[in-house]
Amino acid sequence: MDAVLMLKTAVTLFAIAAAGGLLMVGIRLMRRENPPVALAMLHGLLAAAALALSAYAVLTAATPRSAMIALVVLLAAAAGGAVLNLSYQWKQRLLPIGLTMAHAGLAIIGFALLFVAAFGR
Repeated sequence: MDAVLMLKTAVTLFAIAAAGGLLMVGIRLMRRENPPVALAMLHGLLAAAALALSAYAVLTAATPRSAMIALVVLLAAAAGGAVLNLSYQWKQRLLPIGLTMAHAGLAIIGFALLFVAAFGR
């Protein structure tokens, strides 16, 4: 598979995961409760698939520099997501707004960089 096509596919998967992320933030802020576990797991699964595809493309093919930067930023976002899931969602503790927004902010920056790498030519 072509590296650019892999990056475009990853962008699509991240976009779907982001829609779920926006829904989860809305649930957390409006209802003042954690989002459903199934939604959180689907969000993480889609994001992990996109991250793996991005990593494969960046590490095995010639890709724009912004793709490598995006990968690093998205790995940081994934670490934040793992902390949110394992330290809060899993233990049925209310997700902290600050960490949730940091996770979202990193994900948005990484997504934008990956989008430029995939579609910016």
